[in-house]
Amino acid sequence: MMKTNLGSTDRLVRIIIGFGSLAAGFCENWLGLIGVVPILTNFTGVCPAYPPFGLNTPSTKIARKS
Repeated sequence: MMKTNLGSTDRLVRIIIGFGSLAAGFCENWLGLIGVVPILTNFTGVCPAYPPFGLNTPSTKIARKS
């Protein structure tokens, strides 16, 4: 199983774009089904297109105690 490579902001953007695309395409044509892709990657937390480009969007900041 692949390691999660989507951060919270990335996931939020994907869900908005996915449902927006589905809503827009539902009235016009079947191309709106492309919106299923960002929705699926949002729910799985993994984008298979990211590893070849070395992308990883989860926050890796660690809070330090002073």
